[in-house]
Amino acid sequence: MVTERPEPTAARPQKAVLVGLVLADDPKSDEEPLAELSRLAETAGAEVVGRVFQRRQRPVPATLVGSGKAEEAKRLAEETGADLLIFDNDLTPGQQRNLEKLTGRRIVDRSLLILDIFATRARSRQASLQVELAQLEYQKSRLKRMWGHLERLEGAIGTRGPGEKQIEEDKRLIGKRIAHLRKQLEVVEQQRSTQASSREPYFRVSLVGYTNAGKSTLLRALTGADAYVEDKLFATLDTQTRAWKLPGRERVFLSDTVGFIRDLPHHLVASFHSTLAEAIESDLLLHVTDLSSPDCERHMEIVERTLGEIGAGEVPRLLVFNKIDAVRDRPIAEAVLARHAGSARVSARSGEGVDELAARVAGIVRASHDEVDLAVPASAGKALSMIAEKAHVVREAWGADSVKMRIRASAADVAAIRREIAQHRKSGR
Repeated sequence: MVTERPEPTAARPQKAVLVGLVLADDPKSDEEPLAELSRLAETAGAEVVGRVFQRRQRPVPATLVGSGKAEEAKRLAEETGADLLIFDNDLTPGQQRNLEKLTGRRIVDRSLLILDIFATRARSRQASLQVELAQLEYQKSRLKRMWGHLERLEGAIGTRGPGEKQIEEDKRLIGKRIAHLRKQLEVVEQQRSTQASSREPYFRVSLVGYTNAGKSTLLRALTGADAYVEDKLFATLDTQTRAWKLPGRERVFLSDTVGFIRDLPHHLVASFHSTLAEAIESDLLLHVTDLSSPDCERHMEIVERTLGEIGAGEVPRLLVFNKIDAVRDRPIAEAVLARHAGSARVSARSGEGVDELAARVAGIVRASHDEVDLAVPASAGKALSMIAEKAHVVREAWGADSVKMRIRASAADVAAIRREIAQHRKSGR
């Protein structure tokens, strides 16, 4: 018998029972099973009231978990008055339908939960378009389940075929909407490309990492600029780009990208291609990982794998261990650091290590600069001033009317200096 449940309201969040299946060949995790799913559920606004977990050699085709665990989840939902069951796995439409019939509750799988979180986090037009596109791609394969209420009429006189006709109509409408969204995203992508091309001469750095690793907090600590920060998974979906003045004369653009996560739905990866392009086009990636997490190395592997999948696997990167002030198990943390020699260590919250990180990036930027030879008119005071401000002078030789020098600077600064020299000569000063 299904327990009566009051409708969820703003004052009463939806109650959820979490269900997870781990297969024998799944990667081992040091984190408590369902811990990440619990954080995702809370981020979506649910109150977690129970957990059911199972290890198996292979999933059950009809219900994913075994019949005993499915019954256990049903009983727990009835006892706690849960509104829904959230699975830490992707479900087939058939599994979702079978579980809803068995439990009398709404069933949400991992992909749908993440899509729901992204929908609440989308603030810009681009993010909203990308989320809606991913949701429609997810729904396409589940249209038959949505029309399951017609199954009981199958074969009855006067009712043959309405479900199939409606499914085809819905597919057509969804396909039309998907095509429309893709066209709109192409326009947004062109606008983004135009903005990105204006930054092309400059060195570009992107923060990448597992969600909630502290990237936005680090962006704010490094640039001093306002950045949306919240201690929740996927706090922001929109790429934030800020100017970052490094020690010395270096100035770069620093971008914060959407966080990665285990089993990120492929619909989202495809839909968020234009957002993830910021990482692909960067000159340097700062791979930020939470040193205080017991699963930090597993998170690092997931990020590296995702970077490879989106085409950013060859972009140079620097590993940055964040939240060093929040580490509880110091020996384990020291062992992790020892396995990743050459990494940076910071606390974006306290500021520890931030200056050292900036100095290291400045060194990487300088190493990327080209050395060029210039002949600068001795009277070109503005050009000489720009050189003093923006470039490193390797050597110089003063003559009667000009200065021959070799400088090291960014492509953008070299271009600006050359423009000023040409303008000076043109003016005949």
